[in-house]
Amino acid sequence: MKITFNINGEPRSIDTDGEAPLLWVIRDGLNLKGTKYGCGKAACGACTIHVDGMQVRSCSYPAKFAEGKEITTIEGLSQGDNLHPVQQAWIDEVVPQCGYCQPGFMMATAALLKEIPNPTDEDIDNNIINVCRCATYYRMRKAIHKAAALAKQNPSE
Repeated sequence: MKITFNINGEPRSIDTDGEAPLLWVIRDGLNLKGTKYGCGKAACGACTIHVDGMQVRSCSYPAKFAEGKEITTIEGLSQGDNLHPVQQAWIDEVVPQCGYCQPGFMMATAALLKEIPNPTDEDIDNNIINVCRCATYYRMRKAIHKAAALAKQNPSE
């Protein structure tokens, strides 16, 4: 099945099994390796991407549903050399330990900040439900608050 969509601002078309998880189309078909495989059951969030601005767990999202959609992966979160406020905050707060799950957390955080630009700790706890084996949650919470402040300074992000 041929599927056409925009990914990270570029129109793409790929011939694939429509039932295949979008994660594998992104990683293996388009060679974008930033989106990670974690559990394969939409539980951990390592594979989080945006589809039409909404966060989606790509390991359980059939590729056929991407037809005609705008998809953003961690590679497309920044604008050229300008990091997204979430990416900058992650660097500033030295969030990652092993780093494997972090692209999913950053994508989930970017989606949260679109919905709740100034999240409380409770908002973060209720909305950022990805799993980190290294338990860098404290640093992530600090980074989420910092990203919200950075986004206020540069509202075009």
